[in-house]
Amino acid sequence: MDNVEKELFSQGYEKIVGIDEAGRGPLAGPLVIASVIFPKHQKPFIHTDSKGLSEKEREYLFEKIHDYAEEINITIVENTEIDKFGISNAAKIYMENNLKSLKSKWDIALVDFVKLDESINHLPLIKGDEISHTIAAASIIAKVVRDRIMIEYKEKYPNFSFDKHKGYATKQHYQEIKKFGITPIHRRSFNLGVNDD
Repeated sequence: MDNVEKELFSQGYEKIVGIDEAGRGPLAGPLVIASVIFPKHQKPFIHTDSKGLSEKEREYLFEKIHDYAEEINITIVENTEIDKFGISNAAKIYMENNLKSLKSKWDIALVDFVKLDESINHLPLIKGDEISHTIAAASIIAKVVRDRIMIEYKEKYPNFSFDKHKGYATKQHYQEIKKFGITPIHRRSFNLGVNDD
């Protein structure tokens, strides 16, 4: 999974950052963006993207990534910002902000199929989290952070099974919206299955 990084290192790049997000599709909760920089000679230890891992495996790798990463940067994009900019624009804007706020001086960003501003030196990759170790790491960080946030929201909004569906558009979630209405963390620009006057 490190062929992309190997090729870039062979071209003279010294510091590569991988960036990805979690929570693009849900009806509720934030979009979480994470970027990860590993030391140049870090041996890859992630062999699949976050979607191919169990929750337990993601939690294990979350800790391992923190142990080995040179820098991790997390950005939380609240549902109000998603409603304001639209999900695609919000992802782009806050990915760019995330990269600009990294403390480390990096050479190139690997992005999972998002085209950023041309002023940012980046390489958009189709299925990037499946072929890049650093994107896969960022994907895991973003997913675990977002899941933890949604589990906390279950405590705040006990009528909603945010600990289970994580805000995604499941049958159960739509039933909860129909029965209890929308919460302050729902994305009003998404189709919530209710008329919000």
